[in-house]
Amino acid sequence: MVSEVGVIPKDWDVATINACCDVLTGFPFASAKFIQSGFRLIRGSNVKRDEIDWSDDIAQYWPDTTKGLARYLLREGDIVIAMDGALVGRSFAEIPQRILPALLVQRVARLRAKGCNQRYVSFWIRSDKFSRHCDDLKTNTAIPHISPADIKSFQVALPPTDAEQAAIAEALSDVDAAIAAQEAVIAKKRALKTATMQALLSGTRRLPGFSGRWEVKALGQCLKVRHGKSQASVETINGNYPILATGGEIGRAKDYLHPGPSVLIGRKGTIDRPQYSEGPFWSIDTLFYTEIDASADAKYLFYRFQMIDWRTYNEASGVPSLSSTTIEAIEVEMPKRDEQTAIASTITEFDLDLEQNAAKLTKLRHLKTGMMQQLLTGKIRLI
Repeated sequence: MVSEVGVIPKDWDVATINACCDVLTGFPFASAKFIQSGFRLIRGSNVKRDEIDWSDDIAQYWPDTTKGLARYLLREGDIVIAMDGALVGRSFAEIPQRILPALLVQRVARLRAKGCNQRYVSFWIRSDKFSRHCDDLKTNTAIPHISPADIKSFQVALPPTDAEQAAIAEALSDVDAAIAAQEAVIAKKRALKTATMQALLSGTRRLPGFSGRWEVKALGQCLKVRHGKSQASVETINGNYPILATGGEIGRAKDYLHPGPSVLIGRKGTIDRPQYSEGPFWSIDTLFYTEIDASADAKYLFYRFQMIDWRTYNEASGVPSLSSTTIEAIEVEMPKRDEQTAIASTITEFDLDLEQNAAKLTKLRHLKTGMMQQLLTGKIRLI
């Protein structure tokens, strides 16, 4: 059956959020009465994509729920949607038990399902269709916003029974759980990599077979900092070499500036994100590249660059900037080259493992997207 939300099974229905949910917007709390503890206030700044941010810098509380505020008390599983901001239509979350009791604040909408499955509705709000719906209706002012009417008019496809809605929600929740588990694995591996880097690059932990004191050297004894150049003369769609800027690859070049390997660091703008290129590349003029001395391992220096607080070497009051002389003057403790290579290889193993786990996470996210498209429109039936 062709419907307002696309092709759906004949026994399914289409309903607006207004028809299938109780929609409430928050009370305009007076900021002068905020206190340091009490009932949490869920404001737009707390609502991120699929999570409630309750960090200290944006936490606000209210003393009680008197004067008719009880209706603004949130429940576990309530769907909240931020109605203002650059990410309007993409800032929504389910209320977790851990933050309750909490109160709803103005310019945040609360959805509570009536006559249908709450989690099923939640997945529709998390769909690309809802984001596009908000994009079409939001006001394009200095602070984009949507209205309660915009939310209420959003249409969802409804299976005929709560059991089928619940089955769809459970299947999608299982994928969410797998994604969360994979994210936790990656977080642990990143923490382990960071700890290993700190230990190996400081010499507090030595790899088997290595001993002896490290030598303090200026980076200028290990590398020479070189300026990038404009890419205008070499840029081409089908180029064989990457054109690198402070944010990463921005195009392709028919020629290269340096054959690699090299460590790169921003000259202006983003000065705290070192990059590494094993092979040939072109570097633009806001990105330094380096020529590595034979006494140093390029990959080791790349990891060593990641341990430097580059912001402390900023030489400008406006746009952050570094100079080649400043970089080359920085002193670091350096082991002999064979130990550098061994350390770099150990850390690289962590990187490869993280890449493999990131690929698994990407596959899970793609799987969820595909499942949402199939299950929320009845192309695949679970019951």
